[in-house]
Amino acid sequence: MYGQPIFDLPKDLYIPPEALEVILDAFEGPLDLLLYLIRKANINVLDIPMAPLTAQYLEYVEAMRRHNLELAADYLLMAATLLEIKSRMLLPRPSRPEEAEELDPRAELVRRLLEYEQIKRAAAGIDEMPRVERDFEWVGVFVAEKVVERLPGVSLHDLQLVWLKIARRSSLKRHHTIQREELSVREHMTLILRKLHEDAFVAFESLFDPSLGVPSLVVSFLATLELVKERLVVITQNEAFAPIYVKRAESAAGID
Repeated sequence: MYGQPIFDLPKDLYIPPEALEVILDAFEGPLDLLLYLIRKANINVLDIPMAPLTAQYLEYVEAMRRHNLELAADYLLMAATLLEIKSRMLLPRPSRPEEAEELDPRAELVRRLLEYEQIKRAAAGIDEMPRVERDFEWVGVFVAEKVVERLPGVSLHDLQLVWLKIARRSSLKRHHTIQREELSVREHMTLILRKLHEDAFVAFESLFDPSLGVPSLVVSFLATLELVKERLVVITQNEAFAPIYVKRAESAAGID
């Protein structure tokens, strides 16, 4: 008080009896208390010694009754059940035929204890699981950007495969001949640009004429690569493994 510790209570301080109340949350019911006593004494739940267990249980119930009679009502009912079982075990049992199975007075209590322990363990396992608003919070992310579809690119290998297909088609139509022929890559570049109309896609295979022979196809293919290199044409396709198309680039507008 006022920055100084207080070790002794003032003598003129009056504390009413109801001002301090201690609540033990260790026991959630009469079965919980009974199970605690059994586990504390390391007793087999299937073979409960009723006399010492009942005595310990009554001590706890008497302590509860002195502080809160309403709280001890359920515990008193369990105490009466324990006393009944204890008295039934102490009374002499009448003789029965050998075929008749003797019923243990503790059987019903053991069944309730085992079921309660199983449910308690399951509840503890569920409580240890991660819980929303206790262990973590949901996080939502809103993305306002527009998703633009990206067309697959055409690689040099794709062009090579298409050209080899055209070359194989040409070799089936012409015989092998050896002749000297001068072919100009620039000339073929001009021919390809003439075949391309503005803002129009043309199939890549239509730019080649297999009837002119393999040398012409080779020069046309090189001319196409030069046009791509100089960014005069654009090569694209709608999806993977789809036909390849060629279109004039904006920088090639006006070239004829």
